[in-house]
Amino acid sequence: MKTVVTNSERETFELGYKIGNILKKGDVISLNGDLGAGKTHLTKGIAAGLGVEDYITSPTFTIVNEYMGRLPLYHFDVYRIDDIYEMYEIGFEEYLYGDGVCVVEWGDMVEELLPKNKIYIYIKKLDDNVREVQIEGLEGEF
Repeated sequence: MKTVVTNSERETFELGYKIGNILKKGDVISLNGDLGAGKTHLTKGIAAGLGVEDYITSPTFTIVNEYMGRLPLYHFDVYRIDDIYEMYEIGFEEYLYGDGVCVVEWGDMVEELLPKNKIYIYIKKLDDNVREVQIEGLEGEF
């Protein structure tokens, strides 16, 4: 496991950018942390690192947003999922085993659906600007 401390939103974005640069087809990220910890902000950096030029928003009410970059990015927010079977209804497995990268905010809530070889990221808010980001299962320099 690697732990990175970021001291601003910009540094959190830059960490995401570095992660996005090394992601490959089929990578799945389980992204976890309290409300306001910076999950969507890190995802914005990941998207930029994947070459996505669209504005990234949290898919809180739509469950998934799709973006095109050097690889497709499938950004999930499962916070409001009441029943895990809702994930099957939206074709979650097709996304997981498709041609892109999946970022699943609140991934712990659907842990049993995620592949064993996922990348696990936990963001902890230490104060208004400082975040501790724990990353497990990601190979490469970031």
